[in-house]
Amino acid sequence: MKTTIEELVAFRTVVDAGSITAAADQLAQTVSGISRALSRLEQKLDTTLLRRTTRRLELTEEGAAFLQRTRAILEAIDDAEEHMAARREQPAGRLRVNAASPFMLHAIVPLVPAFRQLYPQISLELDTDDLPIDLLERRTDIAIRIGPLRDSTLHARPLGTHRLRVLASPAYLEAHGKPRKVSELAERAGHVLLGFTQPESLNRWPLRGVHGDEWNITPTVAASSGETLRQLALAGVGIVCLSDFMTEADRVSGALVQVLAKDTVDVRQPVNAVYYRNTQLSARITSFLDFLSQRMT
Repeated sequence: MKTTIEELVAFRTVVDAGSITAAADQLAQTVSGISRALSRLEQKLDTTLLRRTTRRLELTEEGAAFLQRTRAILEAIDDAEEHMAARREQPAGRLRVNAASPFMLHAIVPLVPAFRQLYPQISLELDTDDLPIDLLERRTDIAIRIGPLRDSTLHARPLGTHRLRVLASPAYLEAHGKPRKVSELAERAGHVLLGFTQPESLNRWPLRGVHGDEWNITPTVAASSGETLRQLALAGVGIVCLSDFMTEADRVSGALVQVLAKDTVDVRQPVNAVYYRNTQLSARITSFLDFLSQRMT
């Protein structure tokens, strides 16, 4: 008796989700239904694919080998369906996009309604990470990277640049005074500097002075996410240096104001969409890249 696509999907989803219960939720099926599909698959193959314990599922050696073939089969089916949709000029399928949480929230999420209206057959999966990820390991189609690119194995498409500015809330400036020169940001002046835990390059502010055209700060309060730093700045905790893409609305409303504008060097962070390109790009990836390029450049 031959295996079915439904059984292969159940097997792959259980492995990716980490449990039968989670797989059932993802596939909108019952736990017993998923469990039966796995049992049928193992009976047909006359082998054990997964070792089940009360705490976890673990692939057997045979299961790991079969999973590799399963992924290839299901991806081939997805590609075949996508090519048929592309012939009808209607890109379709799942599109996995990864970006740092601030860029996702402030730059991509506002564009999702318009993208969905144009391409209703594309299923978006939006993931956030504040540090670069391995696209293959995470099975990501497109990742948005801000700043200089370091991975030469990736193809990149420029989406534009965003200027860095030093900002603070009116409440903070009223309480601590507005700095008139860069040297006033030194620790002895009593200012609170909001910076990143990593990478260190994000703590080089574009401020002109005796130190040159950038100033390495030592954060008084540090965080791994730019969105966390933005919220701290809005709460009046300190002074921050962030990209325009996440602070434009704050500056327009007056919730954040630029400080030391005359001493600020025009430094712009490049924004790139990166992806692996082993074959011709799928229609769903091309449509998303074109959509972003038209709205961000």
